[in-house]
Amino acid sequence: MDLEPPRRCLVVGIAGGTGSGKSTLARRLARRIGEDRCALVSQDNYYKDLGHLSVAARARVNFDHPDSIDAPLLIEHVRTLKSGSAVVTPRYDFSRHARAPGGSEVPAREVILVEGILVLSWAELVAEMDIKIFVETPDDIRLLRRMRRDIADRGRDVDGVLGQYQETVRPMHDLFVRPSRERADLIVPGEGDNQVVVRFLSTALRSFLAEPP
Repeated sequence: MDLEPPRRCLVVGIAGGTGSGKSTLARRLARRIGEDRCALVSQDNYYKDLGHLSVAARARVNFDHPDSIDAPLLIEHVRTLKSGSAVVTPRYDFSRHARAPGGSEVPAREVILVEGILVLSWAELVAEMDIKIFVETPDDIRLLRRMRRDIADRGRDVDGVLGQYQETVRPMHDLFVRPSRERADLIVPGEGDNQVVVRFLSTALRSFLAEPP
């Protein structure tokens, strides 16, 4: 009797500071490899639910510290996807600093892309990864990108964005995000169009998937 060949699965971690371009890199990789072959898991969906707190109390939470993330659930979901089963990820509403109702189903795929500023900070999560990428982008460019995103998509104003950056974003980047760079297998630039990086990485990943287990 013929046995089904072992399922090949590749977990790719993509980290970098806020506004570095890691989410854009992950989306472009998924499109180039084929979204039917990639599962995209974003750390941003795993912020702990703060719905029980007042709006003012939620706004005071340090969202750039690892403790703000439900890391055990994120790690559990990556392991479940690796095993070949789908997961339902939470959804987060950044305008209210609380989880949105329902969730999003993520199917198991050959490539699991896990992206977020802190995904290389947790040893248990890093242990599940086959390739670890850090997106390096100058601080001034990252800040400008964050300002545009938070004002356009998250209902913030300039003073609020700059205040949060000074109080928590920059200190936590120096304390947790930048040091996690040492765990990366590859450090790639996050400036410009980045299509060369996307082509290089997608070709390498497709080559790996084509190899016999």
